[in-house]
Amino acid sequence: MATNPIQWFPGHMAKTKRMMRECLSEVDLIIELLDSRIPYSSKNPEIDSLINGKPKIMVLTKSTLADPNLTRRWVDYYSEKGERVVVIDSMAGIGIDALAEAVRELMAEKLERYHLKGMDGRKLKAMIVGIPNVGKSSLINRIAGNKKAKVEDRPGVTVDKQWVPTKIGFDLLDMPGVLWPKFEDQRVGENLAMTGAIKDQILDTEEIAMILCARLMQTAPEQFMQRYKLSPEETEGLDSYDLFELVGRKRGFLISGGEINHKRCADMLLDEFRGGKIGRITLEKPRQN
Repeated sequence: MATNPIQWFPGHMAKTKRMMRECLSEVDLIIELLDSRIPYSSKNPEIDSLINGKPKIMVLTKSTLADPNLTRRWVDYYSEKGERVVVIDSMAGIGIDALAEAVRELMAEKLERYHLKGMDGRKLKAMIVGIPNVGKSSLINRIAGNKKAKVEDRPGVTVDKQWVPTKIGFDLLDMPGVLWPKFEDQRVGENLAMTGAIKDQILDTEEIAMILCARLMQTAPEQFMQRYKLSPEETEGLDSYDLFELVGRKRGFLISGGEINHKRCADMLLDEFRGGKIGRITLEKPRQN
């Protein structure tokens, strides 16, 4: 476990919360993005109170990086709580039509009112929200038909709101990614760090990579061992540090004296997990009510 609580709440996130409240009157619905690999940890607990009852669609992003069986379980979990859920992968173009249909279904009454008033050409307006690096810019670029939002595999790229027209029937108000000031559950902070929602520059990435090794042995041991050519015998009883060291040795990340290059090993592990090279892995299961 991490020795220090993981937190990251720069000033622009507080500004984003204010902008969200101020812009609610400009939109018809909310599109809330969650990371399919961590559908609980990536749900900002402040969003529902911030949107003040606006119609909402929940979108599970990066689905091709997540365990499909667990994604189905998460859809059921949130659906049972009354959420309207769509699963997408913007890079692969998966689920875009389903999102458009969900918007039309959710806003059917308003669209009918537009029709009766002869306003069929009037577009709906949606606010897109979520934590940093959850895939907002990738989704926007997919449904805008061309590159409208800056996309990078690091959090905090979008720092101001922007309106973006789309080709699927509504305009989007893109908001910067926003976390919350304090993670009550340390595992939430760890999950956010491992998936890249928190800037690596403020983290002890070696410690996070060690935690990731232990988590992968719990959640996806076969994929983890196959990727790094580990055997059950040599991993039995190892703690997170020893697993991390073993992976470093297997990859040949050695420096003088036979020591492991911890930084190189940590960077490799985090990059390969975030890029899906270890496999389609979900770090958490739905919690029992």
